Amino acid sequence: MASLITRDPLEDFFRGFLVRPVGFGAETDMPSICVDVHEDAQNFTVHAELPGMKKEDIHVHIEGDTVSISAERRQEKETKEGEKVLRTERSFGKVSRSFQLGGTVEETQATAKYVDGVLELTLPKRAITQAKRLKIE
Repeated sequence: MASLITRDPLEDFFRGFLVRPVGFGAETDMPSICVDVHEDAQNFTVHAELPGMKKEDIHVHIEGDTVSISAERRQEKETKEGEKVLRTERSFGKVSRSFQLGGTVEETQATAKYVDGVLELTLPKRAITQAKRLKIE
């Protein structure tokens, strides 16, 4: 049997406005980029969530088997005269994420598209070359 938990709205109000978390050590409030990585015989496919970003503010760097994604969201002030901000929860600033794939990528054939806050990378796998035995003359 499920029990109902009641929450005091006033407590939520004070928690949201007055209580500030204190960070210690390596913890940061920096948002991270959530990614899904899939692999098939020919490609790696990456889906990265970057909601609210403009595509010109997103940068992808590929080197061998390492993919780095970075983006920056700038704070836009749209307050009208006589208006004041009561609460701001949207984050601004730089985010980045790097990860390694299970093989190297053919960088020249890689493609990227950005639709509805999701960056999709199609990263073709680099063909594995067979070792060549040299004939000694």
